[in-house]
Amino acid sequence: MPAAEGSLRLQGRPTAEVIADHLREQIVLGVFRPGQQINESVLATQVNTSRGPLREALQRLCQEGFLVNWRNRGVFVPELTREGIKEIYAVRQAIELSSADALLGRGQESIDDTSSALKLIIEEMAQHVALSDWPALARLDMQFHTAFVTGSGNSRLIRIQQTLAAESRMCILNLDMSYPRADDLIQEHQFILGRLEDRDRGGLQEAIRQHMQKDVEDLMTEETPGLGGG
Repeated sequence: MPAAEGSLRLQGRPTAEVIADHLREQIVLGVFRPGQQINESVLATQVNTSRGPLREALQRLCQEGFLVNWRNRGVFVPELTREGIKEIYAVRQAIELSSADALLGRGQESIDDTSSALKLIIEEMAQHVALSDWPALARLDMQFHTAFVTGSGNSRLIRIQQTLAAESRMCILNLDMSYPRADDLIQEHQFILGRLEDRDRGGLQEAIRQHMQKDVEDLMTEETPGLGGG
């Protein structure tokens, strides 16, 4: 069991929520690997909490899909499968296509605000491509798409996107993906931004579809380690 970083800061939030956020990030970053069992006793000691809040946090993560509770066996980090990855990106595509429609319908101010946020993220992404900083690039990649969905103003789309973004980062980082199309990735995000600025509904939707398709193709390469069937 990887060591946690001591007691967690609550900052006025429920203990279970803080623990869930902490564990989710560790799962995404690969501190807890796919297939690994979560030892409640050890983890409770490491984060300096009682079993009650910890179990509530684990239950929350099971509901989100970041953990799975196998009857009479315990709680595990789920294995990554080809089918699971396809499902994640299929839902992401549906969410972003809906967000594109909603955003384009909100008016120029919302489009301008979202475009400004996306430009800043792309600029930062380019810096991390130059440094080959893949974990940071994975974070910014998902930050771009989350900012795009946030522009829709739809709270339910935003909430779903937050879970999907974390799952996508988990796929990328745990599968040791090194962004084989790193330079193309920047161009693809710039193309999405350009279609948004032009208010080109059809072009924007096609850019989203192509981007998602290429991401899945990268994650499905036969050379990708640690990927199970599904």
